[in-house]
Amino acid sequence: MKGYAFITGASAGFGEAIAETLANEGYNLIIAARRTERLEALKSRLNHLSIDVQIVTMDVRNEAEVTTAVASLAENVQNHIEILVNNAGLAVGRGPIDQGISDDWERMIDTNVKGLLYVTKAVVPFLKMQKHGHIVNIASIAGKEVYPGGNVYCASKHAVDALSRSMRIDLVSYGIKVTNIAPGAAETEFSIVRFKGDQSTADSVYEGFDALQAQDIADSVLFAVTRPAHVNISDITIMPTAQASATILHKEA
Repeated sequence: MKGYAFITGASAGFGEAIAETLANEGYNLIIAARRTERLEALKSRLNHLSIDVQIVTMDVRNEAEVTTAVASLAENVQNHIEILVNNAGLAVGRGPIDQGISDDWERMIDTNVKGLLYVTKAVVPFLKMQKHGHIVNIASIAGKEVYPGGNVYCASKHAVDALSRSMRIDLVSYGIKVTNIAPGAAETEFSIVRFKGDQSTADSVYEGFDALQAQDIADSVLFAVTRPAHVNISDITIMPTAQASATILHKEA
C-alpha cells in the first residue's frame, strides 16, 4: 500500500491535476488549500478509488495555521507521508519595479517563498523519521530567467529554485529526494490571478499557441516520484513546443 502525498494548492490547476494523477496511481492524499468547497468536490470525484483522502483547509502564508493543520493529522497519517508537493503559488501584477504595489509583492513572497518554507518545515520531520521521502517544489521558468515586469515574481521563483538545491543538500543523508519542476507557459487560473480577474487579458496570454495544461505538470510529477529508489530527478524545465525561453513564444497569427 502506498503512503500519503501532501499537496498544497490542491483546489485548482496544477495541484488538482497532481492530486488526481497520484490518486489514480494508488497514493493516499492530503489535499490542502484555502477553498474547502473545492477540496470537498475533489474528494468526491475520487470516491471510486480505494484510497484515503484527508482535507486540510489552510493558508500557507500563515505559519501557525500550517503548523496546527499538520499537527492535527492522525499519527498514522503523519507517519506515512511519502511525498510533499509544494505547489501553492501565484503571480500578482506585472510592471516596472517603481510601479509595483507592495501588497502584491508581499502576497507573492508570502505564498511562493515563506509558505513553501512553513509547509516544508512542518512536514519534513515525518520524512526524516522514515529515512525516505520525496519533496517536489513547483517552481517556474521565471526561476531560471527574468523578464520585463516580472521582477518580484521572478525573484520569488528564483528563491524556490535555490531552496530546492539547498533542501537536497540538507536532506540527502536522510534518503529524501528533492525535485524542482519549472513550467513555462501553462493555461490555468494563473493569469486570471496575475491580472486580477481581467479575463480578456488573461486569455490573450495563451492565444496563438498550444500552452501547457495542468495535466502536463502532473505527468512530470508522477514521472519524478516513480523513479527507482536510487534515482532522483533533480530538475525538470518543461515548456510548450512553441516556447523557446521565458520571453520567446511563437504565436500563429
